[in-house]
Amino acid sequence: MMNTKLSLSQTKIIGFTIRLNDTRTRYGRSSISATLSSKPAYSGELKVVKETSGTELLKKKNASNEDNFLSKIAINYLSKTLQDTAGMSSSSSKSTGYDSLVDTATRVAGNLDIKQQHELVLVALDRAFPAVILSLIKMLLPPSKLSREMFALFTTVFFAWLVGPSEVRETEVNGKKEKSMVFIKKCRFLEQTNCVGMCTHLCKIPSQIFIKNSLGMPIYMMPDFDDLSCKMMFGQEPPEIKDDPVMKQPCFQFCKSNRSYGVKH
Repeated sequence: MMNTKLSLSQTKIIGFTIRLNDTRTRYGRSSISATLSSKPAYSGELKVVKETSGTELLKKKNASNEDNFLSKIAINYLSKTLQDTAGMSSSSSKSTGYDSLVDTATRVAGNLDIKQQHELVLVALDRAFPAVILSLIKMLLPPSKLSREMFALFTTVFFAWLVGPSEVRETEVNGKKEKSMVFIKKCRFLEQTNCVGMCTHLCKIPSQIFIKNSLGMPIYMMPDFDDLSCKMMFGQEPPEIKDDPVMKQPCFQFCKSNRSYGVKH
């Protein structure tokens, strides 16, 4: 762990090499490890977001104020984990709450290529969730109608702080109807980042990989970039990344993240 304190204008993402190790651990899940490298993955200074209008700041502040105590703990924990994984100083951002999570994600997206974004998020998620708990869930809830419906219900109850309000809806799996699809009415992360690239490469793709590898549950996430909703279909295998329709989706015309940070789509 580096002890050097970095200012907002001097903060840089520490170079790192991601090593995805397919060797099974004693808990039965693939291990993912990050190794700091002497060669930086990004050698320039992290860009600072442009000044935000008072109206936008007020909207963000009001949204953050709606988070309860437990939600704020979860948000700060995930934001700190992402910062630590990227080698960023927590003091490099003046934002707090969900804004801090978005700010951290935006800086990562602006300074790492797409593959590095996927890998960094996988490492951050691997650090955020205890291996023992995930392995126990994987063992107790192998893929079935019951497990798919439980995963869907669990998502709506415990992850509203991350994606916003959602509900369980009926879908069809192997020709049979079951309540294993989560419908997110308006994704909080997509709405606040206002960026197709960040939705795809910092949420959708790494989440699909992580849930499948860690919990043994296939999942296909289908964001709708017209109304900012998203469908999470547990039990459905996603297409190959190169064949996923989202990869051909252009970003929003007024993508704030791209204008401010040069986010790589």
